[in-house]
Amino acid sequence: MRKQRRKKAERKAVPTFRTEREERAFWETHDTADYVDWRRAAVGRFSNLKPSTTTISLRLPAPLLADLKTLANKRDVPYQSLLKVYLAERVTAEHRHGAPRSQRSGRGLASRPPRAAARSTTNP
Repeated sequence: MRKQRRKKAERKAVPTFRTEREERAFWETHDTADYVDWRRAAVGRFSNLKPSTTTISLRLPAPLLADLKTLANKRDVPYQSLLKVYLAERVTAEHRHGAPRSQRSGRGLASRPPRAAARSTTNP
């Protein structure tokens, strides 16, 4: 037997929630059909929203980019996405634990010599 649809007069009022967590808990245990007439729903268009990302230009050493692309290929993800994950993880770690030892001792990443195997023999 099919469940009968609620008429407009039978719909319950959506409660007011103090927090998003409270609202999430409510909807996990309640059916929206008791509160909302989905036949009257409309598609929302938010044309004035600005993108939440900013485009940047970043110069990377060719061997580093090749390594990044190899790692991304192994994970079957775009290398730009993998780079964003790596950056986000590092920034979070920096906020949690402060500067890494290499920077505390005065040796930063910029002072590391390039890998010998990664140097190109075609460019002098």
